[in-house]
Amino acid sequence: MLSPERLGLPDYEYLAQRHVLTYMEDAVCQLLENKEDISQYGIARFFTEYFNSVCQGTHILFREFSFIQATPHNRASFLRAFWRCFRTVGKNGDLLTMREYHCLLQLLCPDFPLELTQKAARIVLMDDAMDCLMSFSDFLFAFQIQFYYSEFLESVAAIYQDLLSGKNPNTVIVPTSSSGQHRQRPTSGEASMLEGVEAPLFYQCLENLCDRHKYSCPPPALVKEVLSNVQRLTFYGFLVALSKHHGINQALGALPDKGDLMHDPALDEELERLLAQIPGLVNSVTAGPEASCLPARTPPRVGSPWRPLHHARKVDAESDGSTEETDESET
Repeated sequence: MLSPERLGLPDYEYLAQRHVLTYMEDAVCQLLENKEDISQYGIARFFTEYFNSVCQGTHILFREFSFIQATPHNRASFLRAFWRCFRTVGKNGDLLTMREYHCLLQLLCPDFPLELTQKAARIVLMDDAMDCLMSFSDFLFAFQIQFYYSEFLESVAAIYQDLLSGKNPNTVIVPTSSSGQHRQRPTSGEASMLEGVEAPLFYQCLENLCDRHKYSCPPPALVKEVLSNVQRLTFYGFLVALSKHHGINQALGALPDKGDLMHDPALDEELERLLAQIPGLVNSVTAGPEASCLPARTPPRVGSPWRPLHHARKVDAESDGSTEETDESET
């Protein structure tokens, strides 16, 4: 992590940029909720392990959706966790439906919204046939764009609809006369016949959007590169291009390149070491993705999502750190 001096920012701006206050507030909330357990080994150790988990990206496991989308780092961590947990789906060549992918997402985040999964699936399917099968890599890269840049894409969709209907989203002052100035763009019906909007004008609107807003958006230079190869494009055509763009995936930094998607030697080695230490887990862990999909139909922890993050790195996360109240709720 770069220091404030290297970034050239005052301390308060650096802390805001890194969302330190968000993590401090969350750590204090967890401290208060689990003070009896934490008192056994000390507050200092709790904060050390909490911020270690933030750095490692394991702090988002089994957390509520409002938390995993709270910061760019949380979103990237969730994407990486989803990839590492379920990449065997891709290694085995399995094809799953949108609802089955949603079940996998709910294993990591019990209240993950279905609507977001549906939007990601539409990038792959390009139509309303939401029961079609998708490969893991196709869904993952579409999901990455939709999840990480969700607010940006909502604004892009609004801009696209304005252009499609003949409006110019960059117009600041709307003339009150019927001079016809606002009719320079094609009407909605004409634009539909032309299949999409003009790419240069679309990019101008997106460039201004990136300048006006501070939330996460793809690098403008890469967006320009995506749009420079076409004269016209549809909204979903734009999303597909983003999801397949190598540079955007690298800039986001959560997932490896598509060619390396099924390889994670460090994780494989760690899993083999852990399995060797705990033989009883071999059958359940190696049962395959089919088994991992089944429990998601009825997520066991939706009613009381697992909270303490200081146990996130342990193998048996549900048993380590469980309280008597949690045990009773699961019986």
